[in-house]
Amino acid sequence: MKWEEGQDSGNVEDRRGLGMPMAAGGGVIGLLVMAVAFYFTGDIRQAKFIADKVGPIVNKAVPQRPAENSAVERNDRTLEFSKKIMGYTDKAWTEVFEIHGKRYQKPTMVLFTDKVDSEGCGVAPSAVGPFYCPASRKVFVDPSFFDELETKLKGSKADFSKAYVIAHEVGHHVQNLLGYNTMVDQFRKREGENSGIRLELQADYLAGVCWNRVERERSIIEPGDVESAITTAKAIGDDRLQKSAKGWVNPESFNHGTSAQRLKWFTEGLKTGDAEKSALDRFFNPNVRPLDL
Repeated sequence: MKWEEGQDSGNVEDRRGLGMPMAAGGGVIGLLVMAVAFYFTGDIRQAKFIADKVGPIVNKAVPQRPAENSAVERNDRTLEFSKKIMGYTDKAWTEVFEIHGKRYQKPTMVLFTDKVDSEGCGVAPSAVGPFYCPASRKVFVDPSFFDELETKLKGSKADFSKAYVIAHEVGHHVQNLLGYNTMVDQFRKREGENSGIRLELQADYLAGVCWNRVERERSIIEPGDVESAITTAKAIGDDRLQKSAKGWVNPESFNHGTSAQRLKWFTEGLKTGDAEKSALDRFFNPNVRPLDL
């Protein structure tokens, strides 16, 4: 992936190496509860609600202090890559929104280590993986996730695979701006955990749409890049994750979609680049079950 020539985003915060006092009342147990809840619900807001009930986690700005001998200002590949990728997504979605007569409000990406105050969705541990907090309109990523993606989940940590994951989280921001985040709440009463599949597959699709637009303008995708993203899409399907973790699969507990579904919608977005409302509304057709998307 030829990402180096893109324009930097000014909306990347580097909080790696920052120490953070333990949230009052929650402690390690609270963070673990939140990680487990996020795994089963796929919704950082629901995960925080559950964790608050079991072991309260303070949901207010928690000051983060520089750890001893840590460099807050960095100039490394991870930071530069993050700035470029967010720059690509900023430009792509700004253009798409303008085409449809809307103004795109850019999200912020936060790089962190171990745990982070999401400024609206609670204190989250790295174990929840990359996530988006609608309240703060920020995407949170602990870069160590990409090592685990390759070693534990059998995905890929190639650059375009990372770009797919980041664009997926930015896709959740796009959903937030367009109102799909609240729309899924209407389905949750009827569909339970499966309702989250609608948002996740749409975010995969939006990630594909984003890189379709970038590629048409700059030709940054190289041979093997799409395959790396496909490897990752397959690795993070609910069926694959449950089979690996438990040895069995329970479709009724799925909240992100199967490997086949995630692969299908990412590649569909990458192929078509269709961001019309009719294309996005497909994911919220009440006559189609989430598992049938």
